[in-house]
Amino acid sequence: MTSETVTLRPVGQVVGGRSEMYEDDWDDVRAVIRLDGESFTPSAVIGLEHFSHMEVVFHFDRIDPAAVHGEPRPPRGDPSAAPVGIFAHRGPYRPNRLGVSRCRLLAVDGLDLHVADLDALSGTPVLDIKPYLVEFAPRHPVTQPAWATKLMSRYY
Repeated sequence: MTSETVTLRPVGQVVGGRSEMYEDDWDDVRAVIRLDGESFTPSAVIGLEHFSHMEVVFHFDRIDPAAVHGEPRPPRGDPSAAPVGIFAHRGPYRPNRLGVSRCRLLAVDGLDLHVADLDALSGTPVLDIKPYLVEFAPRHPVTQPAWATKLMSRYY
């Protein structure tokens, strides 16, 4: 295993939407992903307007790295839930504090990408965006534990 360090530079930042973290009701939360105008021109997003959804990789920059622990814990800290390992969670307390979200693309305006359903806070550094393609959806049936379905029932 390598101990190589990876350095990433944000491609943009979330503007608007929520400024404080709370877990649920992200449905129709609207924000803008503002791409870095020093690194990109509007040519970087040519064709993106033809997609309805994007996948966004972002940095949970407000999470203190010291708060990230690798031992199993209950999902969302629910004491009635059985602890699961860090890679069975999708929350922000991750080894590299990376978030991945699929959101709706509402409009492209220069380097501003207007989105809905992005579960990232205003000011969050965006590390990458990709158009969502149906062909990347799972080809086989998706299964998940009942606790995950319950946990996500009010998320979007």
